[in-house]
Amino acid sequence: MSAIATTSPAAPAPRAPAAHEPPANPEAAKRRRRRILWGVTLIWIIGFVVFGAAFGLKGHKNNKFEFIQPYHLETWAHIAGPIDFNKGVLYLLIAAALTVGLTVWVAYRMQRRPGRVQMIVEWMYDLSMRLSRDNIENPQMALRWFPVIFTLFVFILFTNLIGYIPLPINTGDTFKLFGAQIPAFQIYAADTNVALPLVLALGVFIAYNAVGLKAQGVRGYLKSLIPQGVGGKMLIFIFPLEVISHFLRLLSLTIRLWANLLAGHLLIDFMAGAMAVLLGLQLIGWLTLPIGVAIYLFEWVLIAGLQAFIFAILTAIYLGGATSRH
Repeated sequence: MSAIATTSPAAPAPRAPAAHEPPANPEAAKRRRRRILWGVTLIWIIGFVVFGAAFGLKGHKNNKFEFIQPYHLETWAHIAGPIDFNKGVLYLLIAAALTVGLTVWVAYRMQRRPGRVQMIVEWMYDLSMRLSRDNIENPQMALRWFPVIFTLFVFILFTNLIGYIPLPINTGDTFKLFGAQIPAFQIYAADTNVALPLVLALGVFIAYNAVGLKAQGVRGYLKSLIPQGVGGKMLIFIFPLEVISHFLRLLSLTIRLWANLLAGHLLIDFMAGAMAVLLGLQLIGWLTLPIGVAIYLFEWVLIAGLQAFIFAILTAIYLGGATSRH
């Protein structure tokens, strides 16, 4: 016992630095970032001078260029009746396949120590569940409509994100590659066409009105549209306004998603070269390129997810409001 007690414990082995720990020399990292920033700025200035010397400072108006043309849906193949296959349908199929494929893949490969993909899907699952529970008072109804809210969120998110990946889909403008005519590369999202946001919003509009009518009846549902405390002659003015505002939800859901995505894509195109083509001045394209990159990153990082979140939370709010009695 005494021998054991007097034995000094062995010195612990030196711990290897974890991958998430900050670098040993933060000043060196700052200097490295500063050098990269100055290098990019210098390249941009040199390119500005080269473009000015090569193409001059005079431009001409390009009357043949149509800025909105790449967003027109050209029929690639006629399937049957009014059904055509175009880039809008292609992006819808890609988004749907990613939505179903990712969720099914994660569901069959759940692990106690999740990887990055599983963590992202679980985060979206938890977020959608909170949206359902926080905005729908009835717990059973929240669980019933959670799959719809989750699917809408993930589907719109994928639709928005893949819309910032340049793909050769612009059949209106082509270029030659080894003698073959290849469609020009373009960023395009399915919800830059108003038809998709309108269909999604119409589905939500029909769903929450049907739920409200089933839960409260026609009389009770109409009464729920009137703010608490309003009565008498004021109903003559307030009730029509509430009914109109109720139907305006359909437009607000549609326009919010469609206009934000379309405006963002047009701004990126405009700053990344479309303005230079329109003015016939190549120098402008190089000058506005950093602005185009900044807008691209802002749209891809923030707007894509934000619009999916807004659509999902409004769906939950409308479903919850349709069954609550004021």
